[in-house]
Amino acid sequence: MGSRAADGAGSAQPPEGDVPEALAEESRRFTREQLFTMVATASINFSSMICYSILGPFFPAEAEKKGASNTIVGLIFGCFALVNFWTSLILGNYLTHIGAKFMFVAGMFVSGCVTILFGMLDKVPSGPIFIGLCFLVRAMDAVGFAAAMTASFSILAKAFPNNIATVLGSLEIFTGLGLVLGPPLGGFLYQSFGYEVPFITLGCVVLVLVPVNMCILSKYDSVPSKDSFWKLILLPKVLLLCLIIFSLSACLGFLDPTMSLFILKKFKLPAGYVGLVFLGLALSYSLSSPLLGLLSDKLPYLRKWLLVSGGLMTALCFFMLGPAPILHIESQLWMFVLVLVLIGFSLGMSAIPVFPEILHCAYENGFEEGLSVLGLVSGLFNAMWSLGAFAGPTLGGFLYEKLGFEWASAIQGGWALLSGLATGIFYITEATRSSSSSSLQNPAGNNEERTHLMGSET
Repeated sequence: MGSRAADGAGSAQPPEGDVPEALAEESRRFTREQLFTMVATASINFSSMICYSILGPFFPAEAEKKGASNTIVGLIFGCFALVNFWTSLILGNYLTHIGAKFMFVAGMFVSGCVTILFGMLDKVPSGPIFIGLCFLVRAMDAVGFAAAMTASFSILAKAFPNNIATVLGSLEIFTGLGLVLGPPLGGFLYQSFGYEVPFITLGCVVLVLVPVNMCILSKYDSVPSKDSFWKLILLPKVLLLCLIIFSLSACLGFLDPTMSLFILKKFKLPAGYVGLVFLGLALSYSLSSPLLGLLSDKLPYLRKWLLVSGGLMTALCFFMLGPAPILHIESQLWMFVLVLVLIGFSLGMSAIPVFPEILHCAYENGFEEGLSVLGLVSGLFNAMWSLGAFAGPTLGGFLYEKLGFEWASAIQGGWALLSGLATGIFYITEATRSSSSSSLQNPAGNNEERTHLMGSET
C-alpha cells in the first residue's frame, strides 16, 4: 500500500537490498497514533470475542431447558452471523460516509448494551417468546459487532500499510485471549452466580471501554471512491479467497452449538470444565497468529501455500475430531484436545494471510488506495466470515441432531477440504500460465538481442 507509492519515487527509492531493512526499521518505530490504534483495536478484539465465546459452555443447555431444540440453537447462533453478513456489506460500502471512528465506537456501545440485554433473557417465559427474543437480541448484537469490526480492519490497514499481516497476527493474541477466557469465565460465573451475571459483567466492561476509545482513537477521513463490492467480489482470485474465509468460519461456527453438548455427554464433564477444553483451540490460534502474520509480511510468496496447507490440515483435523466412525477409533479427551490445538493452528495458517491477499489483489486490479477500498475489503472479509458463521452452526445443529457429532464434524470439514483443493488448483494453474507466458517472451527477447549484436558487428 504505502510501498506502492514509494515505488514511483524513482531515484529517491532505496536500493533493492535495503528495502526489507528500511521497512523493518519503519515498522519498529510506531508513532503514538499507531500505538493508540493498536490499543483500541485490541480492546474490540478482546471484548467482542469474550462476549461471543461465553455462550459456548452453558447457553445450548440453557436454551434446551427453555424449549429450543439443537437446530433452533444452531439458528440462534447463525442469526448473529447472517445479520452480520448484510450489515458488513452495507457498512463497508458506506464507511467513508459514516466515518471509521464513529462506526467503531458506536458498534462497541451497541454491543455492550445488547450483551447486558442477553443476560435478561432467562426471565422470559419458555417457548416461542424466549426463542424470538433470542433471535432479536442476537441480531442487534450482530449490527454492533459488524460496525466495530469493519471499522477496526479498515483503521488498522490505514495505520499500518506496510505490515498489516504482522499487526493483524499480533492482535489476534487478544482475539485468542477472548476466546480463551470467555468459556471458562462464562462457565465459572454461570455455575457460581447464575445466568445473568456473565452477560451483565462483560457488557459493563465493554461500555467502560467506549469512552476510552473515543479519547485515544484518531479520526480517519477519506474521499469516497467509485469502486464497488461487485467489482471486487467478481475478481476470480477474490472469489476463491472468499470461499476460504467462508469455509474457515463455517468450521469454527459449527463448534459453537455442538461441541459443549458433545463434551458433556461423551466425557461427562461439568459446565465449568467444558470451558477449559475450549482453551486448546484458542491458545494455539492466538500464539501462532503473530508468527504466521510475520511470515506473511516478510515472505509474501508463502501466503498461497499457507492458505492451501491450512485448508487441507483443517479438513483432516475435523475428520479426526469425532473421530469419524469409519476410522473405528474411540474418542478420548486427550485426543480431542490435541485435535483442537491443531485446528487452532491450521485456522491461523489460512485466516491470517487472507486479508492482505485480498487487498493485494484489489490494488493489482486498479482499485484506488485509501480508506474507501479498505472499507470494501474489510466489509467483504467480515461478510464472508459471517456467512460461514451462519452456515456452520445452522448446518452443524441439524447434522448433530440427525447424525451425531462424529459424522457432523467430518462432513463439516468438507468445506475446508473444498477450499484447500480449489486454492491449490488455482495457484498451480496461475504458476503454469505465468511460466508459459515468460517462456514465450524470452525467445523473442533473445532474437531481438541477437539481431542487435549482429547489427553492431557489421
